[in-house]
Amino acid sequence: MRSSGTGCCTSAGVCRRSWRWRRRRTRGNKELNAAKPRGKTPATSSRQITELPSPAYIAERLTLYDVLKKENDALLAKKAADSKPITVELPDGRKVAGKAWITTPYQLACDISQGLADNAVISRVNGELWDLDRPLEKDCSLEILRFDNEDAQAVYWHSSAHILGEAMEHFYGGCLCYGPPIENGFYYDMYLDVSSTEFGDLETLCKAVIKEKQPFERLEISKETLLKMFKYNKFKCRILNEKVTTPTTTVYRCGPLIDLCRGPHVRHTGKIKTMKIYKNSSTYWEGRSDMETLQRIYGISFPDSKMLKEWERFQEEAKNRDHRKIGKDQELFFFHDLSPGSCFFMPRGAYIYNTLTEFIRDEYWRRGFQEVASPNIYNSKLWETSGHWQHYSENMFSFPVEEDIFALKPMNCPGHCLMFSHRPRSWRELPLRLADFGVLHRNELSGTLTGLTRVRRFQQDDAHIFCTMDQIESEMKGCLDFLRCVYDVFGFSFQLHLSTRPEKYLGDIAVWNQAEKVNCESSSDLWAVIISALLQIDIKIKDAIGRYHQCATIQLDFQLPIRFNLTFVGKDGDDKARPVIIHRAILGSVERMIAILTENYAGKWPLWLSPRQVMVVPVNPSCEDYAKRVCKQFTEAGFMADSDLDSGCLLNKKIRNAQLAQYNFILVVGEKEKMTNGVNVRTRDNKVHGELSVAEVLARLTLLKQSRCQNAEEEF
Repeated sequence: MRSSGTGCCTSAGVCRRSWRWRRRRTRGNKELNAAKPRGKTPATSSRQITELPSPAYIAERLTLYDVLKKENDALLAKKAADSKPITVELPDGRKVAGKAWITTPYQLACDISQGLADNAVISRVNGELWDLDRPLEKDCSLEILRFDNEDAQAVYWHSSAHILGEAMEHFYGGCLCYGPPIENGFYYDMYLDVSSTEFGDLETLCKAVIKEKQPFERLEISKETLLKMFKYNKFKCRILNEKVTTPTTTVYRCGPLIDLCRGPHVRHTGKIKTMKIYKNSSTYWEGRSDMETLQRIYGISFPDSKMLKEWERFQEEAKNRDHRKIGKDQELFFFHDLSPGSCFFMPRGAYIYNTLTEFIRDEYWRRGFQEVASPNIYNSKLWETSGHWQHYSENMFSFPVEEDIFALKPMNCPGHCLMFSHRPRSWRELPLRLADFGVLHRNELSGTLTGLTRVRRFQQDDAHIFCTMDQIESEMKGCLDFLRCVYDVFGFSFQLHLSTRPEKYLGDIAVWNQAEKVNCESSSDLWAVIISALLQIDIKIKDAIGRYHQCATIQLDFQLPIRFNLTFVGKDGDDKARPVIIHRAILGSVERMIAILTENYAGKWPLWLSPRQVMVVPVNPSCEDYAKRVCKQFTEAGFMADSDLDSGCLLNKKIRNAQLAQYNFILVVGEKEKMTNGVNVRTRDNKVHGELSVAEVLARLTLLKQSRCQNAEEEF
């Protein structure tokens, strides 16, 4: 999720009168409400909506803003009067002339190309996103960004959130809170005295705001003045008091809406060509369950109606692939209120779970990893040593035991550090690769729990490599090769996102400097270049419908070995040599990977992973005993096999049921097959392979299963 920064997009308040205002508005539309189905919002014209009364605080806010804007305009005019020539460098290297405090990016875009100006969303000045109508202040580089740029999309959706916020404030009369852009679209949170699920008229009002082409105005105001401007607004004041640390900050105005916001924004609301409001839900202020409940409304917008239609088609496809729906339909897993965030995997779901972990275990043996089992519960002193207690304790399940505090482990690395340090180590033991499928618990907020993608109880294919500095490059290469091998089996393409030393790093600068120079001269290939610069790799996989998911991670850690005083005896006899830890997960959370795979395959599991591999279908009751014997043969060979012995169901219906249930192979047996010890083979996609012996089918399917191929039905 992209956030627009501290104090951005927050308009909220103490709204004792807000709901009363909305009730007056509702009574004014009595005729519309009388014809309205329960829970639905009636169709209302934009004129009817825009003529509704606005909360009194909007007029008070605008009055103060107008005074401040006049003062700011006078100051800007003075700076423009003293303007000096500036030079602006374009992406192609060209340099154009401008005037400080007068020339704007939009003016230069018009000079370059009217088409560029018409399609411009935002500009980037000296690497910083910049409003198109905000005057340039000095010599600079300039880039004009269109909607196909990721940063421009965030700005576009951020501006759309302001349009939604303006409509919500006018429509509900409630208290606006946060309204950031997110990965696909935006949302706005609002505080209401009474919750509501009605938001149908908001789109009509948003269209009216768009039609007015309201300019986005930026104004920098002192914190003290802003506290006066938003004195009615407890949420806004919280942000100003708790998160704004500078003497001044910025607000943006469009129409009657004035919002604390860093920006930047599109030039005016008319740049938003098409918008859809598609979902609402409840949430908590800043995600904390002990705070106020808010109403969240989601939207999406595009500069082209065709893009919106494509998005709607994509959403429908994603809905059909939802792992929660498929998991229920295929009886794989479920959740229960008595253990929120903890999945119940039923037999077929457990088969997928165990098959995935066995896949990784096979690779562990090939790659020199040693699997260990570590405790689930530790004294809080362990977490104090690792640093997690100071920074992560609120996300841990902790409880008293006699005189001490213990906690369920949210990660395996501190326990593995204890394993490393329980006896003296030699350089001959390194690299030491410890793998652990231990159960982990994290105290996620109830409002963030989402199927298998965000849970409280989970397992990871977690491993920690203890190695020397000069082994880092080869170990990182091994991790990347491991990753590529696993994702090739799933058919995933992936992206690598590299991170280097953060600004607020922990530990000795000399250690960081040494880490960033690891073996950069030892090899000229790509991986050496990458490894010499990174401290962490986050891997995003691309699924069948083009969505990206973060799963794997590879991270260098120089701090835990220091915190736990890990040492080994080096080649030179130094018994204080310090190892480096590589944190590594390929699947990441097994639960999350199952969710991704469920949606990627849309429930059509490849044979090796399928919870329904073989269905044996007898032609008539006289063949049922033979069908049971065939099913037993496949079951004993390790297949998830079943037989349909429902004598009240016709043969074609049985076959169709098996195909709909996504059995990879359907084996039909009749009198002929019974006599020849054979089966008639067809697939879930109704491809008929004909009659073969049971032994041959077993042999073929065993090879296909062992190969972990994606399309066993086609390769049979």
